[in-house]
Amino acid sequence: MCPIFLLPPFYHGYPLASPSYLSDFPPPLSEMKEKNPWHTPATIIITVIGVIAIVALVTVAVLQNKPLPKKYKYGIVLDAGSSHTALYIYGWPAEKVNDTGRVVQVHSCKVKGPGISSYASAPLNAGESLKVCMLEAKDQVPSKRHQETPLYLGATAGMRLLNIENSTASDGVFQAVSQALQTSPFSFQGARIISGQEEGAFGWVTVNYLDDRLKQGLETTGALDLGGASTQISFVSDNYDGSESPKNSVTFRLYGNDYNLYTHSFLCYGKDQVLRMTLAHQTQSGPATVLDPCFHRGYTAIKNYTVLYDTPCVSDRKPQPAPASFNHTGTGDFQECQRVVRNVFNFTDCKYSRCSFNGVFQPSLQGPFGAFSAYYFVMNFLNLTDTSTPLEDVKKKITNYCATPWEQIKEQYPHIKQKYLAEYCFSGTYIITLLTEGYNFTSENYPNIKFIKKIKDSDAGWTLGYMLNLTNMIPAEAPDKPPLPHGGYVSIVTIIAILLFVLIIFSLRPIWPRCSKRPQII
Repeated sequence: MCPIFLLPPFYHGYPLASPSYLSDFPPPLSEMKEKNPWHTPATIIITVIGVIAIVALVTVAVLQNKPLPKKYKYGIVLDAGSSHTALYIYGWPAEKVNDTGRVVQVHSCKVKGPGISSYASAPLNAGESLKVCMLEAKDQVPSKRHQETPLYLGATAGMRLLNIENSTASDGVFQAVSQALQTSPFSFQGARIISGQEEGAFGWVTVNYLDDRLKQGLETTGALDLGGASTQISFVSDNYDGSESPKNSVTFRLYGNDYNLYTHSFLCYGKDQVLRMTLAHQTQSGPATVLDPCFHRGYTAIKNYTVLYDTPCVSDRKPQPAPASFNHTGTGDFQECQRVVRNVFNFTDCKYSRCSFNGVFQPSLQGPFGAFSAYYFVMNFLNLTDTSTPLEDVKKKITNYCATPWEQIKEQYPHIKQKYLAEYCFSGTYIITLLTEGYNFTSENYPNIKFIKKIKDSDAGWTLGYMLNLTNMIPAEAPDKPPLPHGGYVSIVTIIAILLFVLIIFSLRPIWPRCSKRPQII
């Protein structure tokens, strides 16, 4: 406690006495004034250091939390299918995660006209057909990224068949499309035929990548792809390790996980080629009229024998001699149509423990399946994409549709081209027969199939899986990093906070003695 001093007695404002002990009293109040401790050099220095520390703390926090500009890369894939060509643009952050770039579809463009294999006699037109979509791609990809954006063209079953039939014509088509694509501002990486195994495997990657299943512990989804000239089935089975029929095995390492995939592609088993095979089976005797149960009652058209057999899938079956054309007449009978469709399958020959058809090994089906491309478009038209509908009810609905007269069908769907409209009875019958008798789906596991067009705004198909695979070959740009690693940031903030605390304590130190030493006067 501060000491208390008593002043001497006063009388009328004057002291009565001035004893000697008054000399021991403290000096007058004006003389008791002490220097302000905040004006000392030490305090000023401490204050300046504190301000600097606070400014440094704020600066580090601002820099650390400043949003980093994102860098994106792009890739373009042209899917040159048997019936048409489509362009897909994909984008992904330049900084890749788990060795797999996160790829999303940015844009798509359907090329007008048929597939490039249809231009065998006029290959330059194949290159010309791509120009409109290439101009769209030029607008969609930022100009500063044009030169570094890879451009690929992958041709599927249509060009596989052309290559089998006439390799010179196939080479001419590829040369024409390559010349057209080399004039684009993008980095053209070549045009090639992708194998059926690649088509099936990359379709599987697409479905599971978009569905976020490529992670530890998640069951993968099988892929069912149906095109115009081929069909693919791909899935992971616990009963398949690749030892039986190794040619059907494909291994992937994605997101740090290994996958052993069963996949097979059936060339000539796309819906367009199977239609030719069923007609070839019905015209073996060279008739002038064919009564086809796969087409609606009342449908009739003149078909050319030469055009029908102008494909490697049936070219060796053309009857000799045969008239120039035949009258194709529909009868609209689902049951009979199934019987005709079954003729294109061989269910008897199998040298493996189990087969699908044509002597091809297939392990037991496992897990959910995504069915896309023609699977989706046909079943969507028939309003049969809901697989919770019992399989027998699906067959009944197709039976009723096929039995509907052709004139009534045309009235119900006036905006659909008659060429496509006439084939939905056949296509629906083929799909159900392929799934149930070809791939062995039953009424129990048919609901495991999901007919899909897109997943998370990206088209289902092989192209995204292809692009995803290619991004692992494209060097990633060095990512922008925060000014400090997280550990360093935390350490600096902690040290500065402790320093500020100590500085505050020391800055108050000059005040403490004033309370203990300052005399209290009463």
